[in-house]
Amino acid sequence: MWNRSPVTIEGFVASRGIHHTGVLGDGFTPIDVITTDLKLAADAADVLLVCLPTLGHAALAQRLVDANIGRVPTILNPGHTGGALEFNQVFRRHGVEAPPIAEFSTLTYVARMERAGFVVTTGRAKSVRVAAMPGGGRALDSALVLYDCARPVANVLVTSLSNVNMILHPPGSVLGAAWVEATGGNFTFYVEGLTEGVARVMASLDAERQAVGGGLGLQLPSLFEEMKAIGTIECDVDSGVGLAAAIRSGSANRLINAPAGFAHRYFQEDLWYGLGPFLVFAAIAGVEAPCARALMQLGELAAGPSAPAARRTAVEMGIAGLDRDALLKFVSSRREI
Repeated sequence: MWNRSPVTIEGFVASRGIHHTGVLGDGFTPIDVITTDLKLAADAADVLLVCLPTLGHAALAQRLVDANIGRVPTILNPGHTGGALEFNQVFRRHGVEAPPIAEFSTLTYVARMERAGFVVTTGRAKSVRVAAMPGGGRALDSALVLYDCARPVANVLVTSLSNVNMILHPPGSVLGAAWVEATGGNFTFYVEGLTEGVARVMASLDAERQAVGGGLGLQLPSLFEEMKAIGTIECDVDSGVGLAAAIRSGSANRLINAPAGFAHRYFQEDLWYGLGPFLVFAAIAGVEAPCARALMQLGELAAGPSAPAARRTAVEMGIAGLDRDALLKFVSSRREI
């Protein structure tokens, strides 16, 4: 286990493993090496499982380059929107061959570190999309072995556009900004914060996502269908109840609190690293996305000085200047693994 922060892992270091409870059962998993030394953690690894906020992808890739760590197959769990593209581009920028890279569209588990060294897992995904960058077959094969929920898809545009968090989080975060500031996030995001009005904006944003997929020749299921497949909408819920009620029914997310402020990843990650790259894909696909653009603009104004300086742009993803056909070729070309 590696993390750049000694404070984050101090509880795991003290117990030499992970105490856990939840849908995976109660227990303790010992871990031989828990460290802030990336080279120590990665050098002898068969595969790197990157379970970090998407804001950390580029920084981790840069650390791997700087540490001269070999081409260890790498799985971004999840890649969110454009994660594999950005991770790959860091290596390309330095003239270094990238490792085999695969990404999931969303997390395979819903989990929180409740206290130091103790993890609570409230959800286990039933089905999550996974794809590899060209040349990433070894990473994809590892993902299929390690995660029984993995469902391979054509390319990383499918996984990027299947990122449910970029549709779930911005409407509630931006429209609920006053409540976030007033209460410090003291309300349940997926229940109390998910009103019918928020759900209508969410549905509009989801329609734009599907339209962008169509513009790139991809057929994407609705947010309702995607969440039901993952398991964050209960399997016995009918779409006729409406999107808000369907999402509120999900036991995995029901008790999760809202962001405490604009520094929370529901803003930082899902706006500038979710809707931001989504708008890049929309422009390449030639599809208008006014709801996504409005949420970005309002989020930028509301966050003010908390808005991040770094963003996931076309340049950061290595796709600046590409048209639709060139983008599809870039993510689909076959290269030697």
